[in-house]
Amino acid sequence: MSKALEGKTAIITGAGSGIGRAAALLFAAEGAALVLGDKTAAVHDTAASVQQAGGTATALQIDAGVEADVARLVAAATSNYGRLDVAFANAGISGGMAGVFDATVELWNEVLRINLIGPWLMVKHAGKAMADAGRGGSIICTASVAGIRSGAGGPAYSASKAGVINLVKVSAQQLCETNVRVNAICPGLTETGMTRPTFDYAKDKGVTHKLGRLNPLRRAAQPEELAQVALFLASAQSSYVNGQAIAVDGGLSSSHPVTRQLTGQTAV
Repeated sequence: MSKALEGKTAIITGAGSGIGRAAALLFAAEGAALVLGDKTAAVHDTAASVQQAGGTATALQIDAGVEADVARLVAAATSNYGRLDVAFANAGISGGMAGVFDATVELWNEVLRINLIGPWLMVKHAGKAMADAGRGGSIICTASVAGIRSGAGGPAYSASKAGVINLVKVSAQQLCETNVRVNAICPGLTETGMTRPTFDYAKDKGVTHKLGRLNPLRRAAQPEELAQVALFLASAQSSYVNGQAIAVDGGLSSSHPVTRQLTGQTAV
């Protein structure tokens, strides 16, 4: 059986840990040559893991919200591997939970720079390279259930991810007739580098069973579960999926889970 990304080249940002690292290992196993970006040196560890498993990867320490760095990732893909087929704009920061009265302009600027301007820069540079090559391609952005409705993140983070959801819709329209598709993944609570403090706190307090309990599956996600959806969007299996924001959240966003009414029981 042929591999889903055989002969393709993919860029992944935020590849030093979490969803980005899981996607790197999965994409490489499915045949893609990779250009991996992350702000931390851990991106080199991810590339080494890909190479040890028999895959091909180039690692660059970059800032996903700096235009020159994003352009450098795209240039590395085309110069090292001769093509660019997939771009996964996954890098992001949480920005904490400061409320609308407490947050600073500096915090908002930084969250928007990484979480929203970063994905736009990937659409701008990777989308242009794909369109010019004439082979089409797939751009995937990591949004969040926090961008769908309130209750899953701080104001700055939530606003930035709502922006990503609209960005992919507008970009899909702007890239019409190029066969470049643009979609978003909206994770729920997932164990990643960004959420590690939450998971470490729960482990210290012995309450890990409470993580993710508001969604119908009653658990948090693992990065590999998000990577599988990214692979679907990267591959030809999603050839007619465009301009969509796909929630991968255990069902959290299917309701407003302040209380839950169970059959034959009172709300809990």
